[in-house]
Amino acid sequence: MLAPATAHAEETGPDVPRLTDRHGRVLTLHGWNIEDKTHRGDEALTAVTERHLRDMRARGFDFARLLVFWDDLEPSPGRYSRDYLRRIERVLDWAQRHDVKVVIDAHQDVFGPAFGHRGVPEWATRTDGLPFTPHPDDWFAEYFEPAVQRAFTHLYADPDLRRAQAGMWRVLATRFARHPAVLGYDLINEPMGELRPGEDLATAARRIERDELTPMYNRLADTVRSADRDAWVFVEPTPVVGEGVPTGLGRVDDPRVVYAPHFYDSAMEAGGDYDPGSGWIEAYERAVTEYPRRYRVPVVVGEWGPLNNALPHMNRFYQDALASLGRYASGWAGYVWCYGGGYCAVDDTGAFRTNKELTAEPYAEAVAGTVRSAAYDSDAGVYRLAYRTASGGHRLTELSVPPGTWRITADGGATVVRRAPGRAWVLAGPDRLVTVTARRG
Repeated sequence: MLAPATAHAEETGPDVPRLTDRHGRVLTLHGWNIEDKTHRGDEALTAVTERHLRDMRARGFDFARLLVFWDDLEPSPGRYSRDYLRRIERVLDWAQRHDVKVVIDAHQDVFGPAFGHRGVPEWATRTDGLPFTPHPDDWFAEYFEPAVQRAFTHLYADPDLRRAQAGMWRVLATRFARHPAVLGYDLINEPMGELRPGEDLATAARRIERDELTPMYNRLADTVRSADRDAWVFVEPTPVVGEGVPTGLGRVDDPRVVYAPHFYDSAMEAGGDYDPGSGWIEAYERAVTEYPRRYRVPVVVGEWGPLNNALPHMNRFYQDALASLGRYASGWAGYVWCYGGGYCAVDDTGAFRTNKELTAEPYAEAVAGTVRSAAYDSDAGVYRLAYRTASGGHRLTELSVPPGTWRITADGGATVVRRAPGRAWVLAGPDRLVTVTARRG
């Protein structure tokens, strides 16, 4: 059984590389997905407002995973929506204004509009006439409908669809390559594929990842890199990783790759409570750290968070989950920053929903050196960061703290040079061992 986690450390160590910025500083991303799955066409993205970015930053979050949809970007072959690109840019401008880093996510749910969802356009959906039966009470089951599975096969295999998908990414990367808010691009959300007769799900997932997703990611990474030399490229396994199954993905031959799994438990997705004794988080952590250790890439978890966050064990879940994420991930994006019920982080007044407030904790957004340790004791309200500064390069480390009164100090010859609500900047000389402490109250 997992021990209660009132304190946790962020010590990825040498096993899992860390995400860095263009100055070489070590990044930690804490944030949320932002989306508009309801509106399409002329109304696309209108549900995302500046309030989303302003409120996230005010609570200490520095990261947004922005969902965009191919069907809105390219409603007919070769015709890209300028209005949609302008709306994406408007969100990025808000993010820049509020100092939030953004990953642009090419999102799909159950492939796309041909099956009543969002993602790949209908004109790029080929089913060979296979059947599709909706599952209104279990949308994820629709991934296993024959027509949906065949559509993924054609997307991965058909040369014209490969070119179309690359063209979509070329448009996005070319348009936003120089936008200051853009950290990277998530090439496809929760990819799936077609099971073969006799295959179990885990075997099929590893084959799909190895034989179909790896070549696709290499193609798309090359496309993005032709337009944007600096952004990170985020690659996802299939959602089967949530069952503790290590990915079959191979090497993506690009110098700036991020492994971006999602962190969902099928029982909790169905509305169940967290079981602290199940070993699920431990199995998930073992599964998702295998790939980054092998291929020397950082990890950012692109989605996580339960549907029903008010059940009896959910407080424990958030503590255990944050402790786990801190051991191996350079960051995470919770699902989802919206104002209401269900998965929403906050209610319609903007107040955190039950247990979601645990996601707002102190962390080091950017460290100018090598992180030795970073730990937050939520009971005591104390965060400590220890790092060794480099002999040259950037000198400024940035901290984020949640709303409230925090006393921030630094030793090792470092100085807290500036404070702002929820932020602090620490300056240190070369080759120093620095400790920064943030104390609540």
